[in-house]
Amino acid sequence: MVQPGSEEHRAAGGSELPPGQRLQRGWPVTHYGPVPKFRPERWEFRVFGATADGDKRTWNHEEFSALPFSTVEADLHCVTKFSMTGAEWGGVPARTLLDTAPPAPGVTHVMVWAEYGYSANLRLPDFASDRTIFATHKDGELLTAEHGFPLRLVVPHLYAWKGPKWVRGVEYMTADRRGFWEERGYHNIGDPWSEQRYSYQEGPGDGPEL
Repeated sequence: MVQPGSEEHRAAGGSELPPGQRLQRGWPVTHYGPVPKFRPERWEFRVFGATADGDKRTWNHEEFSALPFSTVEADLHCVTKFSMTGAEWGGVPARTLLDTAPPAPGVTHVMVWAEYGYSANLRLPDFASDRTIFATHKDGELLTAEHGFPLRLVVPHLYAWKGPKWVRGVEYMTADRRGFWEERGYHNIGDPWSEQRYSYQEGPGDGPEL
């Protein structure tokens, strides 16, 4: 099956932009709350929750920066209806974390945690995509603080709110739970090709069981 937004999708004649999106020149700054001050001596990244061995794994900034570096060329689709195309994101693939700190067999979702308690929930297959990346760079340059330095998640096939700025950890979960914007009326999955913008559009199975 050809994934919408992929190179195969475009080669097959698929639209380059999801429905309702417009092409953006440049990269607007969008976020909720203040820009955090980066303190490398206090920065820590955690993987915790339902890990395979029951322990949490932590990296300081130097250790995380030493993980294998990769690049992904991918678009960024904001739920506010702008799309930025053809960016090169550099950083640590999500698959690297899954391989280094494996989840328990029953894990179905992850919660990505960022500064100030911000969070975004993802289905495990979305997080495990080969194109999901913890980005430190865009187009060969370090991210700016306003755009998420030192670390932001990029999940190219979902709306950009599913990839938080200023990420500090990942929680493995055996059941789904809504994140920050999902609790405030945004769609639990966030597929731009299906225009899954708001929670009222959710169908059976899209959200956590009550």
